[in-house]
Amino acid sequence: MGLKVAFQMDPIASVDIDADSSFRLAEEAQARGHTLFHYLPDALSFREGRIVARGAPMTLRRVRGDHVSFGPEEEIDLADWDVVWLRQDPPFDMHYITTTHLLELLPPSTLVVNDPFWVRNAPEKLLVLRFAELTPPTMIARDLASIRSFKDHHGDIILKPLYGNGGAGVFRLDPNDRNLAALHELFTGFTREPLIVQKFLPAVAQGDKRVILVDGEAVGAINRVPAPGETRSNMHVGGRPEKIALTDRDREICAAIGPTLREKGQVFVGIDVIGDWLTEINVTSPTGIQELERFDGINVAARIWEAVEARHAARH
Repeated sequence: MGLKVAFQMDPIASVDIDADSSFRLAEEAQARGHTLFHYLPDALSFREGRIVARGAPMTLRRVRGDHVSFGPEEEIDLADWDVVWLRQDPPFDMHYITTTHLLELLPPSTLVVNDPFWVRNAPEKLLVLRFAELTPPTMIARDLASIRSFKDHHGDIILKPLYGNGGAGVFRLDPNDRNLAALHELFTGFTREPLIVQKFLPAVAQGDKRVILVDGEAVGAINRVPAPGETRSNMHVGGRPEKIALTDRDREICAAIGPTLREKGQVFVGIDVIGDWLTEINVTSPTGIQELERFDGINVAARIWEAVEARHAARH
């Protein structure tokens, strides 16, 4: 029996259908006979005890420039729906956090993926702190003296905003760099969030691996290679995806974090691995499905839906 599935995400009309993971998840849902509904995060509301969303039914096609059709706009009570996908991109700000609080009020009969409580309480660069033995030397701080001490100790560091995404605001500061104070002043001048600092890993020149986990199990990986002269490997900033196999170390990392992800309801997760080190656990809006499907011939979206359908069935 088909499920009623609502996608809370950014405008689907403007996505790249050959790269966007939310599009691929919705496409697979449609192929499995599920009913689709699309709404923007701004259209989510709490109204007199109900969690409602204003949006429209949607039908998808893999046709560039004509990949989505919408039915008439309507308001739905999300408690009447089987699955809600939390898929809007960061920034992970108070607006994003508020949507997780609202979705958390839905009854157990409505499955929210990924679980909003743990998306809120264990975002990308914070969940990884639970696994310090798997990560490079890391500091989270706002105080310049503390960050300077970390840099003096490790010499070559990466500095980035704690709640950033897509490679935005990521800086490498080598031992000869003199910009730490200026960058600290820049960041702290417009935000109150702390910074995350990590020892620079030279292995990033060979790529930053994105490993996809489904319900805590590794299903494959892609390698993201930085553009010439670039430290960041994110595809948003010119990183090149390449086919790559999982290593024993990748599997060791996934075996260590998998039970936590499964327990916390994080069905679709993308972790970042540089060399032998885990750097991020992406739970808010992970990507990489389509690249992995093309490289390895795995229907990752189907694997994700099998996990979602099993979780939904277990609640009914």
